[in-house]
Amino acid sequence: MFEALAERFSDVFRRLSGRGKITESNVREAMEQVRTALLEADVHYEVVESFTRDVTAKALGTEVLSSLKPGQQMVKIVYDELVALMGPVDSHLLEVHPGPTVVMVCGLQGSGKTTTCAKLAAYLKKRGKSVMVAAADLQRPAAVHQLQVLCGQVQAEPKGGGQVHFYAEMDKVAEYGKAVGAAVTVCVHAVAAARERKCDFLILDTAGRLHINEPLMDELRRVNQAVSPHQVLLVVDAMTGQDAVNSAKTFNQQLELDGVILTKFDSDTRGGAALSVKHVTGKPIKFVGVGEKLDALEEFHAERVASRILGMGDVVSLVEKAQEQVSAEQALAMQEKMARGQMTLEDFLEQLRSIRRMGPMKSLLGMLPGVGAALKDLDLDDKQMNRTEAIILSMTPQERRDIDLLDNSRRRRIARGSGTSVQEVGQLVKSFEMVSRMSKQVSNMGMMARMKALAGLGQVDTAVLEGGAPRLPGGASPRPKFKQRKRRSR
Repeated sequence: MFEALAERFSDVFRRLSGRGKITESNVREAMEQVRTALLEADVHYEVVESFTRDVTAKALGTEVLSSLKPGQQMVKIVYDELVALMGPVDSHLLEVHPGPTVVMVCGLQGSGKTTTCAKLAAYLKKRGKSVMVAAADLQRPAAVHQLQVLCGQVQAEPKGGGQVHFYAEMDKVAEYGKAVGAAVTVCVHAVAAARERKCDFLILDTAGRLHINEPLMDELRRVNQAVSPHQVLLVVDAMTGQDAVNSAKTFNQQLELDGVILTKFDSDTRGGAALSVKHVTGKPIKFVGVGEKLDALEEFHAERVASRILGMGDVVSLVEKAQEQVSAEQALAMQEKMARGQMTLEDFLEQLRSIRRMGPMKSLLGMLPGVGAALKDLDLDDKQMNRTEAIILSMTPQERRDIDLLDNSRRRRIARGSGTSVQEVGQLVKSFEMVSRMSKQVSNMGMMARMKALAGLGQVDTAVLEGGAPRLPGGASPRPKFKQRKRRSR
C-alpha cells in the first residue's frame, strides 16, 4: 500500500544522510517534501499540517542540528510521529464474561462488510472462541446466503479449537421494507440464541447502503439501542481514500465507534485513509484486511506500519506469519533433517506450500528491511511456484526421496507430466541439490543453535544469537581449535 510514500520518504532521508551537518533550512526543505508526499498519498489536509508542524518543531531542536548523524535522528523523529498519528492501538476485542460479547459490524455496501464478518469469526475461532454470526443485513437478500456460505467455510477450516454458528431468519428478509424494525428483531433474537448456545462472541452483520442516508442511520441506531453491543466496528474500504475517512467520521458521530477495520490493505492504494482515520475520528484502526481469503485479517500495529513506510521492513509480522504455518516442533524436525542431509523433495514441497499460505512472495519479501523499494519494478511471478509443485507431483514417491534416480528418461517423463520442459526439471533438481548442500554446511557451522534459540527451543546463551561462541556451564567460552600450520622456508 505505501510503496509510493515509502519511496518519497527514502529520497528525503537519503539527501539528509549525505550531509555531515544540517541546518534549519535543510530541515524545512525536507519537511516541505514530506508534506507534498503525504498530500499525494491522499492524507487528510489537517493531518498533513499537524504532522509536518510537529516533526519540524522537534527536528529544529539542538539534538538534531548538532548531531553527527542528523539523517538518522530525523528518521527516528518521523517514525515516532507516525506511530503517534496512527496509534496507540489495542487491537484485541473486548470480551465480557459471561458471554456473549456482542460485536456490531457496520459499513457501506461494497466495503467488504459481510466478508469481514466471516474473517472476524475465523480470527476468533483460531483463538479457540465459540462464535455466532447473525445475518442482520436484510437490505440485500443475497447477503444472508453469502454469509451462510462463508460461515460454513470457516467452520470447516481445521485450524483453531473454536466453533462458528450461523443465525438468520429468512422470513424477515421478505418482511424488510414493509415491517419497521425487522433487522432489530433479528438482532434481539440472535442475542438470545447466542446466549442459549453459550457462545463467547456474537457478530452482527448489519445493513449497508451505497451512501450514508437517514434510513440507514435510523436502523443502526435502533439496533444499537436494542442490543447495546459491547463493540461497534466500522468497515471501510482503503481504496476510497478520503471518502473512507469522511464515512468513518459520520458513523462515529451517530454510533460512537470503538474501532475501524480497513479492508483492501494489500491493494496499491496510496494509504491516505490509514494515516488519517485515527486523527480525524479519534478511533483506532483495529484490524486490516490483507487478502481475499478468510484468514486474511490481521491486527493493526502502528509501529509495524510506520516501519514499513520508512523502508525498515516488518520482520515481526513475517515471523508471525511463519509461526502460524509451521510449528516449533515441525521447524526443529526439518532443521535436524537438513543438518543430516536427509531433506527430500517431499519436504521441499511442504515448505513451498507453507510459504504460499503465508501470502504473495512480493508481499513477504517487502517485509524485509531495505527490500521493499527494490521490489517496486520487479515482476515476481508466483506462478513459478505452481510449476515447481507440478514438477514434484509428477515424480513417483521413490524419485522424490532419492533424486539420484532421475536419469534423462525419467526427467523427460516428468516434464511431459507437469507440462514443463526437461531444462526446468533439471534446474529444479540442481537448485534442490544446492539448497541441501548449503543447509548442511550452515547447520554444521552452528546455525542450528541459533535457530533453536529463535524458535524458543532449548537453553541457548545470547552470545550464540550475536554470532559468538556458546558459553560452557560456569561461564567459560570454548576456545576454537586450529591446526598448526608449518611455515614455509623461504
